Formats: sequence, structure tokens, C-alpha cells
Amino acid sequence: MKASDRGEKRSRFQGGRSDGEHPHGDRGQIAFFVIFLIVWALDSFVFHGTTMLAAVVPLSVRLTAAGLTFLLTVYLVEKGHRVISDDSFGDKELIKDGVFARLRHPLYGGSLLFYLSLFLATLSLAALAVWCLMAVFYNVIAAYEERLLLEKFGDEYLEYQHKVPRWFPRIRSAKFA
Repeated sequence: MKASDRGEKRSRFQGGRSDGEHPHGDRGQIAFFVIFLIVWALDSFVFHGTTMLAAVVPLSVRLTAAGLTFLLTVYLVEKGHRVISDDSFGDKELIKDGVFARLRHPLYGGSLLFYLSLFLATLSLAALAVWCLMAVFYNVIAAYEERLLLEKFGDEYLEYQHKVPRWFPRIRSAKFA
């Protein structure tokens, strides 16, 4: 494939964006943020329509699970932002170390865990339904970005995909030569 062909294909994937993100990724994340918080807050604190599990699971168990999940959120997001905000990487090399050696999308994973921690606190099934839709959305935008990275980095990214899971980290981080 000629370089000009790759550029045309990349432009088509990106929908005009030059940063390699899904063209609707930011808007979708904001929309889901608002929708989730509204559904979660109204169901958990006003209507109590789908929070029947909260009567069965003790508050201490729910808050412990929510707190641990939130701590994992903070870890993934902080470590992910630290690596990608390092100016030494720029756009030239594939980031494969730190938290990216355990998870291909730690920032998206951290976002999903944040919402999951809110669900765990109140056990709102309506919020869980929205969370499931969010998980599908994040998977779509992650797959889109991975296609762009595969075009850009080729076999190096293919090896990375085989060694590092998209969403559920392995105990040991991947080793790269």
C-alpha cells in the first residue's frame, strides 16, 4: 500500500480528526456521563425503582466494593495520564510500558470503573443498564482507535495486541524486546 493510500484510508477512519480518536468519542463520553449520572442519581436517591438489591447487600459491603473499585479507577487514570502526557513520547512511538503494559486502554477502563463504582454503591439496576451501553460504546471507540494504531505501527502494534489485553489485565505485565 502506498503512503498516499494509507493517508486517504486514515482520513476516512478518523472522519477528519488528526489525533487518532473516534470522531464521536468525546461527544459520546460526555453524553454517557450526563445520562449515567442522571439515571443513577434519580434511581438511587429519588425514585428507588431498581435499587431492590441494596436492601439485601449491606451498605458496608457496597461501599467497600465501590471504594476499592474507585481506587483502581484513580490508579489507572493517573498512571495512564502520566505516561501519555510525557512529552518524550509524542506521536512517534507506541506506548507499551507502565500501565499500558497491562491494559491497552487504561483511561477508558478507568472511566468504566468509575461508573461501576457508583453502581456498586447503590446497586441501581437502571444505572447498570446504562453502564452496559457505555461498555459497548467504549469498546467501539477502542476498536476504532486500534485500527488506526495498527495502520500506523503495523506488526509492532499487532504484537502488542497479542500480548496485552484490551480490558481485563493479566497478573503479569507484557514483556517487549
